[in-house]
Amino acid sequence: MASHPYISGPGNITQMIGYLKKNFPATVTSETVKKYGLASNNESYVINALQFIGLIDEAGKRQEDAHAVLTTHDEEEFRSKFAGLIRDAYSDLFEMYGDEAWTLPKAKLIGYFRQADKTSEIIGARQAAVFQAFRSISGYEAAAEPKVTAAAGAKKPKAVVTKTPKGKAEHAPLHGAKAEHLDADAPAKPDMALTVRIEINLPAEGTQETYDAIFKSIKANLYP
Repeated sequence: MASHPYISGPGNITQMIGYLKKNFPATVTSETVKKYGLASNNESYVINALQFIGLIDEAGKRQEDAHAVLTTHDEEEFRSKFAGLIRDAYSDLFEMYGDEAWTLPKAKLIGYFRQADKTSEIIGARQAAVFQAFRSISGYEAAAEPKVTAAAGAKKPKAVVTKTPKGKAEHAPLHGAKAEHLDADAPAKPDMALTVRIEINLPAEGTQETYDAIFKSIKANLYP
């Protein structure tokens, strides 16, 4: 069983702590969570998270040190004290990464929890999300996640629809033998020309085979 808390919706934990800041009862149980309408059928996961960071004991009894933290009125002081609770609870994580743990990207957190608890990718992701919720309450935010770019050489053309004003119609140049038979006295082209360029949105997570298939389809359906 995973030693670090997890839940499919970490926002439920954040909201519960918000309620406890306003009113921290002597005992907090799954019924308390249910009363606030949080984590339907998953109330025990919220309780487990509160126990993990030392707000309540195994019987749901309020811990006095934690009560002193949650009743701190000054927001900056509260965040500093709450961060102390999180650092103590996740001491193994902070022993490995130090203060960098406060800003680790989610991918690294998932890797850490999966290795520490031998959990699946889904559970590891949920454990990482719970820690991110705790550190957000502590006033820390994760470092920017690296952006995934398209495959090398792939270009994303801009879509442009151009209307040519009357009397200034543009004509595509003729190539090869057709250009030699251009008649200067030929009837004028229509007063307005419409140019349409097609935008191709390449999926950033696509593989080389995905891009090849896209351009193969374009060649087969759009080119003469």
